[in-house]
Amino acid sequence: MLANQSDETSRARSTVARRTALQFNDILAMVTSTGPWSAALLTAIDLAARWNAHVTGCYVPSSLRDQRACESDPTVMSLLTDGEYTYSDESAAFHAFAKELGAQHTSWVVTHTSIAPTLRKLGAWHDLAVIERDMVGETGVFDILGEGMLSSHVPCLVLPPRWDDVVSFDRIVVGWNGSVEGTRALHSALPLLQLAKQVIVVNGEVRMPYHDQVGVTEPDPIAYLRHHGIAAKPHCISVPAIEAGKSLLQKAHEVRADLLVMGAYGHSRIRERVLGGATRHVMANADIPVFMQH
Repeated sequence: MLANQSDETSRARSTVARRTALQFNDILAMVTSTGPWSAALLTAIDLAARWNAHVTGCYVPSSLRDQRACESDPTVMSLLTDGEYTYSDESAAFHAFAKELGAQHTSWVVTHTSIAPTLRKLGAWHDLAVIERDMVGETGVFDILGEGMLSSHVPCLVLPPRWDDVVSFDRIVVGWNGSVEGTRALHSALPLLQLAKQVIVVNGEVRMPYHDQVGVTEPDPIAYLRHHGIAAKPHCISVPAIEAGKSLLQKAHEVRADLLVMGAYGHSRIRERVLGGATRHVMANADIPVFMQH
């Protein structure tokens, strides 16, 4: 009788584990090089092989990488249909290369427009986009790459300049301040957080509503992560908002984190978007991969 109960308990736990294990099903890589293959594509293939996910390699010609977003965006179908023929040799090589590394479900596309509209259109079909920060010049990091991230809403795994290593997820630092952007980033990063051996939530402060607002009780981030099988440790900091990005990177270095998770913040203007201070500092100075979502 006891043995039967033990078996039933084990099966129940196994069922819960399978139900709560999360993954990315569709991964987009913004490709900058086909010989050798760029770091973003290698990382996306590695993640796709891990979860048997679909990976899309989107080649961005060098002539388009420093272009600002334009109003005349191409249709999604033109993005999806032209690439196989425009770069047929690279397409065949990509499919073979990805399958060799364990990614069995692949698509190859070539964009004919700038980064922001490409991310906006193709990102809507994917759970994650992998980007190399140095796919644009130094002057375009904020107004080109930043605009693409802010306008697409797709979670982005941003690799630091000259990245040539495998992305590990053993130690992850999460920046969370109760904002919608920070919460979305934490929620979207769950598949990666479930892989980690150590997760540290920096500044788990919940913003209280003003007295004239109708408040809603939000989950505590530590309890929320525990619900998903993630044993996270809180680390509170008290610094001015202008120092938040610097403090996040300092904590990440202190614990030798493999990844930093944070919300991507932006402020709208009449004709442009401007990144918030923490987002701008991290994008400019991070030397580890950063998972961001607006």
